[in-house]
Amino acid sequence: MRYNTLHEWLSWQEQLHSSEIDMGLERVREVAQRLQLLVPQSKVVSIAGTNGKGSCVATLEALCLDQNITVGTFTSPHLLRYNERIRLNAEEVSDQQLCESFDRIDRARKEISLTYFEFGTLAAIDLISRANVEVMVLEVGLGGRLDAVNIMDADVGVVTSIAIDHEEWLGTDISVIGHEKAGIYRPHKWAICADEQAPTSVADYAHDIGAYWVAMGMSMNISVDDDETGAGSSWSWSGVTEDGDALSLDDLPMPNLPMPSVAAAIQAFALLGYSLPAKASQLLGGVGLAGRAEVRRFMGVEVLLDVAHNPAASELLAEKLAANPPHGKLLAVVGLMADKDRCGVLGPLVEHVSDWKVADIQGNPRAATRDQLVQDLRSLGAESIAFESVELALLAAVKAAGDYDRVLVMGSFFTVAQALEIMQ
Repeated sequence: MRYNTLHEWLSWQEQLHSSEIDMGLERVREVAQRLQLLVPQSKVVSIAGTNGKGSCVATLEALCLDQNITVGTFTSPHLLRYNERIRLNAEEVSDQQLCESFDRIDRARKEISLTYFEFGTLAAIDLISRANVEVMVLEVGLGGRLDAVNIMDADVGVVTSIAIDHEEWLGTDISVIGHEKAGIYRPHKWAICADEQAPTSVADYAHDIGAYWVAMGMSMNISVDDDETGAGSSWSWSGVTEDGDALSLDDLPMPNLPMPSVAAAIQAFALLGYSLPAKASQLLGGVGLAGRAEVRRFMGVEVLLDVAHNPAASELLAEKLAANPPHGKLLAVVGLMADKDRCGVLGPLVEHVSDWKVADIQGNPRAATRDQLVQDLRSLGAESIAFESVELALLAAVKAAGDYDRVLVMGSFFTVAQALEIMQ
């Protein structure tokens, strides 16, 4: 074995390839072929999308476990531990399992160079395959067509949402982005799209390759049931079985996760040939995901953590804040990557936030500086106070918060991760 610890393996992987991202499947597919990973015994679900992928994975995992169906999942990035990325029946894999898998991959790759993400994807497929689970759920990291996850032929492909993000790699043409994400679909397999506003390129791709198309607003629908005040109190889902029969769930509790992603997971589960649980309402109401609209208490203050890092996610966060505002003020702690549409992320939140605290994300060269964030907010008509770290910004926000105030931490997985480390 080349290295003895997970930290050593990951540090080496970060330096192995000439670039952090190298779109294409030839290298990673060849290594997977050598490891005999391309024809798994599990049913495979691949999930792409700008936002909501992790929520779809979490819901699908919960549905499987409720029905005693063994399941392995791969998501990225992680928040606190690399092990979070690969779960077997909801349990994170161990350091030893990862090190042994990395060693197998390293021996198989020989002369082939792999990126950090490609190593992780292969390790996920390797470990999930070795666990002999019934369902393998894989989250796409970037795009779809050329992402390492796409070496696997999915029995069900899911596109959760489509918006502009990762412009350096995917561009700004929403039709092209849709086509790239639809690249996870396969001929004569199920192709789900949870975005009712998706560009026509997604459906066109599915139809061109002969995939079985299931789209929000067509074969699949959701509806919110209002209470007497006009606020959403429950929701209903309708879709189809693998035989094309109508299927529905009513009186579901309002989810903690994006409703279209939850709906897509329910539909994927049904199309895998499984029966929906009798107590779906109770099950779905309890599904959550770390760092996605997650509420914690820290030093007696309510803290809302959300990894919203693109305009579409920020707009969804703003809708949640409008539907459930604090009784007092909202104080925001923000750290963002420099290459994001920072004003597009911050803009939807300006009317909801009373007190902005921006921070450097220490140890991350990709992060925007606190001075850049100050200028971004100023251009949006908001003033802010700058801090050298997420820790200092969070502590200042919590100290300034009154009894009825709420603190929001958002802007990046890295921002939320550093806040979680402090809170724990």
